[in-house]
Amino acid sequence: MKSQGMVTPVRYPDPAVKTLDPRFAPYKLGSAAVERLWTGARWAEGPVYFGDARCVIFSDIPNNRMLCWHEDSGETSVFRAPSNNANGHTRDKQGRLVGCEHDTRRVVRTEWDGSITILADAFGGKPLNAPNDVVVHSDGAIWFSDPGYGILWEYEGHKATPEIPNAVYRLDPASGVLTRVSDALDRPNGLCFSPDGARLYVVDSGTPKNIVVYDVDDNKLFNQRVFVDMKPGSSDGIRCDVDGNLWAAAGWGGEGYDGVHIFAPDGVMIGQILLPEPCANLTFGGRKKNRLFMAASQSLYSLYTDAKGAQWP
Repeated sequence: MKSQGMVTPVRYPDPAVKTLDPRFAPYKLGSAAVERLWTGARWAEGPVYFGDARCVIFSDIPNNRMLCWHEDSGETSVFRAPSNNANGHTRDKQGRLVGCEHDTRRVVRTEWDGSITILADAFGGKPLNAPNDVVVHSDGAIWFSDPGYGILWEYEGHKATPEIPNAVYRLDPASGVLTRVSDALDRPNGLCFSPDGARLYVVDSGTPKNIVVYDVDDNKLFNQRVFVDMKPGSSDGIRCDVDGNLWAAAGWGGEGYDGVHIFAPDGVMIGQILLPEPCANLTFGGRKKNRLFMAASQSLYSLYTDAKGAQWP
């Protein structure tokens, strides 16, 4: 593993990038290593890539700030502080930043002038628990998870008693209507769509510690089934590449487990990226969408691959 400022080379191919199935071989670059871009967070989360600004914005939840790693300079600066203990982020169809806030228990959008628009903070007249991760469908709808972690401790938000079930929601882009699409999971966490938008993957980081997948039809979820069991650890953030492989942040399993697990569409684990810290979330970016950025505990990492993150047309 390389680290910014270090001169010790990594022997290629990087032993931290493991091929477990021949199907992963086309995505592994023999002359690319895991790089630690920055360290100094208490719990790094929610990376989102801005190609127009050549940067990665990510959360440091306990420190109540959002950070910005600049691709051109390699420097990291404070993007927003306080951040209301912001967690997961994405960009909408217009390129605006959409994020989940633990402390205010809401989903917000940052407008081009820097102002904040509240997109969702309640359902059925009761406050959301603590929105966690967020994705945008090709139709512009915003889907987010609400597992309630931000009200469990003062460390990442503030303690409170949940008034509604943990759930996954869809926010209609035209009407602004918020719909609860599933409350069947213990603690729904990371989520992402398949490249064609026909399936939604959701991490349940509660007791099951698995990743489930749904069929999506008419803005509703059907046919819930287990995609993969993540025990003895758990997953958090997830992303699909253009070929439908699922790249899952993995943590709490210890050495040899923590990092990123890559699954083929049939659920077989085909590759692994080992990190020295539990990985919380990840996103694809870079000029060619083939650079994986990983927010892992105290640090931000990256790895060039020959995979490309799934992009909506």
